[in-house]
Parts: sequence; C-alpha cells; structure tokens
Amino acid sequence: MTGTKLDGCVFCEPPRLSDDPLIVCAARLAYVILNLYPYNNGHLMVVPHRHVGSLSALSSEELMEIGVLTQRSEMALTEAYSPQGINVGINLGKAAGAGVLGHLHVHVVPRWSGDTNFMTVVGEARVLPESLESSAQRLRPIFDTLTTR
Repeated sequence: MTGTKLDGCVFCEPPRLSDDPLIVCAARLAYVILNLYPYNNGHLMVVPHRHVGSLSALSSEELMEIGVLTQRSEMALTEAYSPQGINVGINLGKAAGAGVLGHLHVHVVPRWSGDTNFMTVVGEARVLPESLESSAQRLRPIFDTLTTR
C-alpha cells in the first residue's frame, strides 16, 4: 500500500504543518519535526509527507528533499546546540527497531560525550533540560535562514 495514508499513522496526522508546534521546517515533499520522545535535546526526524515504508518506495525527488532536509538538520543542530557528534539513522522494519512501522523517517540526534542517552535503556527515563517548545523556538529561526541560503 505504498503511498496510501493509513489511519492512525503519527506522521500522516501532523502535516497540518502550520498548526503542529513540533514541526520546525516544512518543505514540499517532506518536513522536519522534533521527536516527541527524544533521546537528547534537539532530536529531529525528517519525514516524507507521503506514507512510504522504505527508501526504495521514495521517488528521486523525495529522496533528494529528505537528503537536503537531513543536511539542514545537521547544520541547524550544530548551530543551535554545538554537539560533539550527531547520529543519523533510519530504522526500516520492526526487527530493525522502527517505532513507527510503514512510514519512513530519518532520525538526526545531537550527541555529547557523557550524555545521558543510556537513561532511556537502563532507567526507562529521559533526561531533557530543555522543553520541546523551547527546542522548537530555538531551531525554527535557524531553519528559516538555511532555507533562504
């Protein structure tokens, strides 16, 4: 069912792009949204508008836009948070750890030496000194400048 919107998909629901407070950048074929359950401050996801579950199901144009938005996500996170590293990843399928099956998305996670990422696994808790709303307010203006460059 590639390309079909499925009821209940968290990535198909939000694209009332101007209304969703977690979306920090919207483009024609994809958007960038803060992860509601982040591993670190600034944990972003790049999501195609179209409901597709694999890279092979993307059009060349969608793949290009997702690549550009992932690149801009790296730039925005670097400017906003000065991370010591960034994880970029895609989990395809349940066995690979995909939390949302059937709708591909790219995780872009800023990292620091000694960060508390282990808390999610060991303590079943997340440690975030910044609210999602604050993260969005910090990142949106940076994405706006990146879009016009």
